[in-house]
Order: sequence, then structure tokens, then C-alpha cells
Amino acid sequence: MANRSYLYSADGLPTEQSNPKPIRCVSEHNWSIPLAHKILVGRGTAVVPSMIWNPRIGIAGDYDAGAELLTDLLRVVGQGLPDGDFAECVARTTAHLDKQRAKYFLLETGEMVSLGDEDPEEAVRGLVEYDIPAEVARAEAAIAGDDDAWLASVRAGWQDNFASFYSDWLYFSFPED
Repeated sequence: MANRSYLYSADGLPTEQSNPKPIRCVSEHNWSIPLAHKILVGRGTAVVPSMIWNPRIGIAGDYDAGAELLTDLLRVVGQGLPDGDFAECVARTTAHLDKQRAKYFLLETGEMVSLGDEDPEEAVRGLVEYDIPAEVARAEAAIAGDDDAWLASVRAGWQDNFASFYSDWLYFSFPED
């Protein structure tokens, strides 16, 4: 079994006592936290309780603002790719994001942050305070035409950055009672 990052959407945030309802499945990605997941939680980013694990290792972000940023980034990435597979990936991704729309994205990174030697809560704080804001800043610069080198590297690895598994059901799903 692969270790994954999981992305959900909900109209409320999880608390120490309960998860919001309903929780919509958005995406999972094997063996990393892809750029797309980081960008999607990149606006209004906050550490929240996990909906799956006990430590406080969930990450929330504003859905509409994150989806808009990813859409803008996909547009500029696609301008340098003649590959029809990328266009198909973008169409699937944006259709699923439109379908699962809510107030928040909720990113579960527990399987990924537990792979390292760092305390999972510290690793998530690092993602929220440094890694995610750095990726958002680079994406904003690339969208503005100011970071062609980063944009070229994102294009070269577009499958790793954007071709996640988007579905109504993920390995950890939250059926309504």
C-alpha cells in the first residue's frame, strides 16, 4: 500500500470533538504531497485537527481562493505544453473541483509526514508556515510571468504535480450517517 496525501472539502472545519458534515472526497496522491494539493490549501491556510489521525496535523484552506489559484496556474502551465494528456488532466481536475465545491479544502498529510524523522505536528507546522506559502509565492510569480525557471520545472513534472487521483471515494472516505 502506498502512503498518500488526501484532499477533502467541507463547509466547516474539524474540531477536537467532531468532523464537519458532509465531507466530500476530492483527491489522493501516492508518495507525496503534490504541488496541486499545496496550492489548493494555499489561501487562508491553517493547521486544524486531523479528521483521520489523533495529532493536530490537518491543513485547511479557503476553497474558492485555492481553486482559483490552481486554475490560474494550470492555465500558464498549459501554455507551454503541446501534450493533449495535460488538457485532459486539467478538464478532469476542474470538473471534479466544481462538483465537490465547499467552503474549505481539508488536506490530510498524516501518512506523508509520518515517513520522516520529524514530529508530525512540527512537520505540518513547517508545511503551513514555510513550504505552502513558498509554493504559492512561486505560483503567483509564474502566473505573473516572473518565474520562468520554476514554471519550466513544473511543466516538466506536470504528472507528479497535477495528475492525482480525483474521485468521490478515497481510501479514507466519510460516508454520511
